Amino acid sequence: MINPVPPAAIFIIGALFVPFLRGRLKNGYLLLIPVLGFINLISIPEGTHWVIRFLDYDLVFGKIDRLSLIFGYIFHIISFIAILYAQHVKDDLQHVAGLIYAGSALGVVFSGDLFSFFIFWEMLTVASIFLIWARRTRAAMGAGFRYLLVHAAGGLFLLAGIVLHVNQTGSIEFGYLGLNGLASYFIFFGFGINCAWPFLHPWLTDAYPEATITGTIFLSAFTTKCAVYALARAFPGTEALIWIGAAMAGFPIFYAVIENDLRRVLAYSLINQVGFMVCGIGIGTNLAINGAVAHAFNDILFKALLFMSMGAVMYRTGKINGTALGGLYKTMPLTCIFCIVGAASISAFPLFSGFVSKSMVMDAAAHGHLKIIWFILLFASAGVFHHAGIKIPFFAFFSHDSGMRPKEAPLHMLIAMGIAAFLCIFIGSFPGPLYSLLPYPVDYVPYTMPHVVGQTQLLFFSALAFTLLMLAGIYPAEQRCVNLDADWFYRKGGRLFYSLMDKGFNGLNKIADRIFVGGLAGFLCRFAKEGAVRLQLLVMVPLWFLIDTDPTNRAVKKENFIHAARLGSFPISHIAVFAVLYLTLLFFIR
Repeated sequence: MINPVPPAAIFIIGALFVPFLRGRLKNGYLLLIPVLGFINLISIPEGTHWVIRFLDYDLVFGKIDRLSLIFGYIFHIISFIAILYAQHVKDDLQHVAGLIYAGSALGVVFSGDLFSFFIFWEMLTVASIFLIWARRTRAAMGAGFRYLLVHAAGGLFLLAGIVLHVNQTGSIEFGYLGLNGLASYFIFFGFGINCAWPFLHPWLTDAYPEATITGTIFLSAFTTKCAVYALARAFPGTEALIWIGAAMAGFPIFYAVIENDLRRVLAYSLINQVGFMVCGIGIGTNLAINGAVAHAFNDILFKALLFMSMGAVMYRTGKINGTALGGLYKTMPLTCIFCIVGAASISAFPLFSGFVSKSMVMDAAAHGHLKIIWFILLFASAGVFHHAGIKIPFFAFFSHDSGMRPKEAPLHMLIAMGIAAFLCIFIGSFPGPLYSLLPYPVDYVPYTMPHVVGQTQLLFFSALAFTLLMLAGIYPAEQRCVNLDADWFYRKGGRLFYSLMDKGFNGLNKIADRIFVGGLAGFLCRFAKEGAVRLQLLVMVPLWFLIDTDPTNRAVKKENFIHAARLGSFPISHIAVFAVLYLTLLFFIR
């Protein structure tokens, strides 16, 4: 039997051979990587593996427990689905970046020390940027650079926190940290940037819609979910996360409702769903942590399904704005059905995956007597049905007839969407297998009468509200516009800061240049070049008057002397006299 290897290695090393393959061999090889990775993963027993001694520290590349395993399982599953969806792509850059990105995510969740965790964390950023830039548009390039700057800042916070933590404790073990000092706050903030916390989130809604059609599937699965894993590992029960998560669940609804770009709607929806996970981690009970992890598992599937359906629409029509779409159910019925399955799942309809995980977080908030939080999450549940459950399929496939009659999505896309849709329905109908993978023993029954009736009422009244708002003309119309987000403040603030620094410090530089470079330094240069000559004139001309008393000779020789001085050529006798006088002067001064 072949010994198992670190899960990240299969993806990262496998990516290096992609450029050397062609055609169907390449497609088969790409699909084989996550399959081999999954077989490798299930053969690894729980415990600590692949420990390397480095600079008096133990680097652990395989911390296998129930928390890391469930993220490892879903990362392999979604990698297979995303690679299958991307079979039409001929760009090796996307394939290589996607595999390294997935491998880096696996490296993050199985790292048992902070140093290797940080390396894989930064590899996430580097690999994901190329999935944005691979679209090769001006907007994608700009979004990629902004994405890079934000995550570089987050990485610096994380690195500073790790260095301080190691300096204080002498340990690099990655486990529970809690908020108990400056180091932990730096690490906490570094995780928060990747988690897309409020006011730090625009990197996500800016970059994900600009990525390639297939790249967005990878992006939706890994970066924020790795941050959720990190928070669940290091900061469970941190009260601040309850309020941060509630804010994340609530505020994106208002942006998503007025957004025209349907992939950007899904980006806001992604933040909304991550808010439920963050809130559950903050509550910190076994039920809440199980709910957060289960919802992360489910969200990866149904969010990928929604992004895949919108990607198929974009692939066939070249358009993604709600104002440009509509009526596509006539020629893309299967894509429409898969989109509706994803919409029902994210909206937590009974018998769909979102129902069996989101209700766990809601119940954990109720059991903790967090009334305000519970109402915020309830409002967020209704809101997500509006902007993702109804808006996405309605404006893409129904609404007005755009007149476009594109072909159905390619077969490999349909199979990928079909697998994701099947898993959404299977998990929603039979949650037992998922519950058996969760970090803590599960004593929770989602399908009780209060749960089912309450959630069904919420969804039907939300649908009624949407219908009435549409009929009354009150629901925000889809418009061709750019919506301003929180990044407007620091983009404008950044330009203002740059302008002030430019006028302030560069103004000082100009003044200093005029005074010291053009003034004092220029004077010294001119003196060094002409000063000796002028000093000789100052001394030798009066001496010449004393030596020669003939007025005629004095005038002629004076002119000749001045001309020679300007040329820097004196008779040797004159120079000798000047040297004697200079040395005599030095003798008396000393």
